[in-house]
Amino acid sequence: MRAWIVTDGKAGDELQCLAVAEALGITPEIRRIAPRAPFRWLTPYGPIDFRDRPSRLGSPIAPPFPDLLIGSGRRAVPYVRKVRRASRGWTYTVFLKDPVTGRRTADLIWVPEHDKLRAPNVIATITPPHRVSPERLAAARAEPDPRLAALPRPRVAVLVGGPSKHYPFDAEDAARFLADLARLAETGVGLMATASRRTPAALRDGLANVIGRHAGFLWDGSGENPYIAALALADAIVVTADSYNMVGEAAATGAPILVFEPAGGHPKLKAFLRGLARYGAVKPFQGRLEAFSYEPLDSTPTIAEAVREGLNRHRRALGLPESG
Repeated sequence: MRAWIVTDGKAGDELQCLAVAEALGITPEIRRIAPRAPFRWLTPYGPIDFRDRPSRLGSPIAPPFPDLLIGSGRRAVPYVRKVRRASRGWTYTVFLKDPVTGRRTADLIWVPEHDKLRAPNVIATITPPHRVSPERLAAARAEPDPRLAALPRPRVAVLVGGPSKHYPFDAEDAARFLADLARLAETGVGLMATASRRTPAALRDGLANVIGRHAGFLWDGSGENPYIAALALADAIVVTADSYNMVGEAAATGAPILVFEPAGGHPKLKAFLRGLARYGAVKPFQGRLEAFSYEPLDSTPTIAEAVREGLNRHRRALGLPESG
């Protein structure tokens, strides 16, 4: 089974594709595309960058074409369509998130439940695909990270993002978040904090200050990232709303999720949070813990199974044996 992942390298898009491939038991090749102007301006509707045509040496989509292609991100849309045509139907194509170009973009499309795209070849789930599997969480609980296990309980994972297209996360938001976090820390909880690449230096320094004055751990980039360990050991999770993926990963734990929402936002992200609230998984973060429970929510196996079934139908139509 030959599989490609096609994205422009954005971490969130690539992570979702890797999560699906991993759930399928497939080790894919990573094919990153970087269309030049004016081609990137025309995505997702336009053609691929001419220098990336499959017949050109060094093309990211040069044959032999794969059995399975999983793509994500607007810039990848023309490349998914191109492989689908150039392989003459050999490659089964999957696109994660709404491609905007319609249901015929790929053989199978996954969208979050709050998106409007629906068709026989579209699957919609409340949370995105991710790599926070029950097996990984169980392993992290069986052999707890000593940097976190010694912290007082209740232990609270703190997942911090930063400015994004829809959430500016300015100094006022940062000050509000840090004040709420300090109020929580003063109750004696053990904080387990990780920051993302988007976290501004001032916010990171503020996190270090809060945690330095109370019981807690902030990953400084040295040693193994304790992200999975923090989720596994968390009695509750505080997460910033700017990261769709982090909120979705937190929902896989079953621990109460307290969401800090900076000013701004987007209707789709707000709809996602409302859906999780209806499920009973999230409440707003107001500087204190709240007790509630829900069944862990992991859509990755559902998405992977839809891919497996579609791929097997495709292979049977080609007269090939089914995948495992």
